[in-house]
Amino acid sequence: MAQSETTHRIFATGIVPVVRAPSAEEALRLVDAIRAGGIDIVEVTMTVPGATQVIEKLVRRYGPEVVVGAGTVLDSETALRCIRAGASFIVSPALDEATIECCRSQGIPIMPGALTPTEVVRAWRAGADAVKVFPCSAVGGPSYIRALKAPLPQIDLMPTGGVSLKTIEDFIRAGASALGAGADLVDLALLRAGKDAAITEKARQYIEAIKLARAACEQTRSSVPPA
Repeated sequence: MAQSETTHRIFATGIVPVVRAPSAEEALRLVDAIRAGGIDIVEVTMTVPGATQVIEKLVRRYGPEVVVGAGTVLDSETALRCIRAGASFIVSPALDEATIECCRSQGIPIMPGALTPTEVVRAWRAGADAVKVFPCSAVGGPSYIRALKAPLPQIDLMPTGGVSLKTIEDFIRAGASALGAGADLVDLALLRAGKDAAITEKARQYIEAIKLARAACEQTRSSVPPA
């Protein structure tokens, strides 16, 4: 399956911040702080009050500068509402073929959730642009991604759960195409303490950590003599 421009940008950045907040105002502040740190991808979950309106505001505010997606999308009807609000990609914690079909028909990348090898392959065959492996930390984190990639190297995986500055390199070395980052990056406690700048700094650290991890992987590959 050829990559879309949106999918290419997601993989190039390597980090998808999962914005989950109890209010629209906090969600918008979180995105502003994350964007200031250089991350140009955000996923606004449907658990945010008025999530589709938040997506609309972010699309108007940032335009093509930021790729705005919708997360925790559980059905095709919600996916369509998000797409109409301006979402450029859809993420789900679960696998629903109707949602995948809806996104494919609209030309919008879809990253459904899966956990077992059977679910991962089923999502890929249904048309997933990447598979969100969730909850990844509960089943071994990077070691589980490595185990999945061994027989399934052709499937792009986006582990979510347990992603932090400490685990980024392990996930990248394991074969993750991108990472879904939750509370470690999208830190509500910092936001409520008025420390938006600390979130911005952490976003910068995430970008740098991804670059260093990928460079280290490339160096390792180049140092291995051909068989």
